[in-house]
Amino acid sequence: MTFQGWFLILGFVAILLALTKPVGVWLFTLYEGRRTPLHIVLGPVERGFYKLAGIDPDSEQGWRRYALHMLLFNVALMAFTYAVLRLQGVLPGNPQGLAGLSPNLAFNTAISFTTNTNWQSYGGESTMSNLSQMLGLTIHNFLSAATGIALAFALFRGFARRRSKAIGNFWADMTRVTLYILLPISIVYALFLIASGVPQTMAGVVDVQTLEGAKQSLLLGPVASQEAIKMLGTNGGGFFNANSAHPFENPTALTNLVQMLSIFLIGFGLTWTFGKAVGNTKQGWAILSAMVILFLAGVTVTYWQEAAGNPVLQHLGVTGGNMEGKEVRFGIAASALFSVVTTAASCGAVNSMHDSFTALGGLVPLFNMQLGEVVIGGVGAGIYGFLLFAILAVFVAGLMVGRTPEYVGKKIESREVKLAVLAIAVLPLMILGLTALSSVLQQGLAGPLNKGPHGFSEILYAFTSAVANNGSAFAGLTANTPYYNGLLGVAMWVGRFFIIVPMLAIAGSLAAKKYTPESAGSFPTTGGLWVGLLVGIILILGGLTFLPGLALGPIADHLAMISGKLS
Repeated sequence: MTFQGWFLILGFVAILLALTKPVGVWLFTLYEGRRTPLHIVLGPVERGFYKLAGIDPDSEQGWRRYALHMLLFNVALMAFTYAVLRLQGVLPGNPQGLAGLSPNLAFNTAISFTTNTNWQSYGGESTMSNLSQMLGLTIHNFLSAATGIALAFALFRGFARRRSKAIGNFWADMTRVTLYILLPISIVYALFLIASGVPQTMAGVVDVQTLEGAKQSLLLGPVASQEAIKMLGTNGGGFFNANSAHPFENPTALTNLVQMLSIFLIGFGLTWTFGKAVGNTKQGWAILSAMVILFLAGVTVTYWQEAAGNPVLQHLGVTGGNMEGKEVRFGIAASALFSVVTTAASCGAVNSMHDSFTALGGLVPLFNMQLGEVVIGGVGAGIYGFLLFAILAVFVAGLMVGRTPEYVGKKIESREVKLAVLAIAVLPLMILGLTALSSVLQQGLAGPLNKGPHGFSEILYAFTSAVANNGSAFAGLTANTPYYNGLLGVAMWVGRFFIIVPMLAIAGSLAAKKYTPESAGSFPTTGGLWVGLLVGIILILGGLTFLPGLALGPIADHLAMISGKLS
């Protein structure tokens, strides 16, 4: 580990902390439906959408209508994307003449981008036409991210409102988030990427002459526009197979830093927005503190392990950190930081290959996902997932002090606790169940490139990534098969919507409750004790997936490396 590496990590966190309130203020303006400076230009566009769709943005919905409209919207988008991918061969915008996707790959990809997972069982540049990238995939990068933020707003209203049957209007929330934050930032972001050397063209291939005099064909396309929202919306689906390790997606150390910042930007801001929504910004800072503690712990372990290198190679006299699978232009510190950022935020983009990390270095990204993607988490999904843990934490605190649990002025009763447990239990049940199934069936065992503990880790990582809606992979798994495309598609759908619906039910239940002022017997939820309890509850419940799943995974890999060194 080096001073420069730690300067990058701590400077990265400092920049985000400085941006938390400005971003949170902007998001709170959208949460309340108030005007922004962009309304001068985009206000008529917003009103035009409402008029065309026949929507009254002031007509609010109860949680059931909110959930129904959200589900129908996502099902329709998924079906549209499936059709685009299947018909790719006969649609325009296909300069390479690529054929349409197979039914199982189109099914997997359509669900993947609908659920903000962006798992890719294909190589982007060799499988997707420009039209499919733009119309089939990039549209989801905006709308799946906007869905997550809209759902977070709905839960915020559940905590903030008193004796209300409504939690907002899904269509208004979606439209405002897309128009007034995702779209404008993405436009500026894409221009920055173009200026940094990222391609933005409708051309498919360009032939160049290498320094050795040979001819090489370079694949191009509308990369910058997809890259911007891919990062800002914590989507992660790369235009190229190498993702953000590809120089056309992430050419410089500066673009690498900006990409990491953009992954966390909205997640940081939403914590402040929550505090403001419930009338106490200290609540938001307390949540952010717990998130940052977990994040820094993960970065420390990953950077330490990758900088220490492989003990087997060191025993053979090869010194230095682990550079396998990493880009020289980024190095160990930036690669380790990126791996933790992308798995803490359910983004899934990668600038290095996680399959090549040391055993314990690769364990941290896996563990981040198994915590439920709540360490910052995806845009919107992170904060509403974290608040489910907060409900359980305050329930435990209430048991300890012998009072009815209360959080930000709302009594937490059996209905909310049961729904929170139901949502959180989806992760361990699906991850461990599908991993176990794939570890005994021949179709599942045919997937891993490696055998033994590391092959098991490849299967475990894939289902963890799918259920947690992350999308990154250990890359040693052959996933483009009917078995894995089908099962991973189901895992992504369940991991997204089987958490969302109970969460919206909690929002509706809380909105109907009256406000309960804090008293001398209330458990404080803004101080260090509360932050420690949150961290502890998340780690304990994360262990429901982590400990059983790692019996033959990265820990076994690490012990194997140590034994190799000792021998």
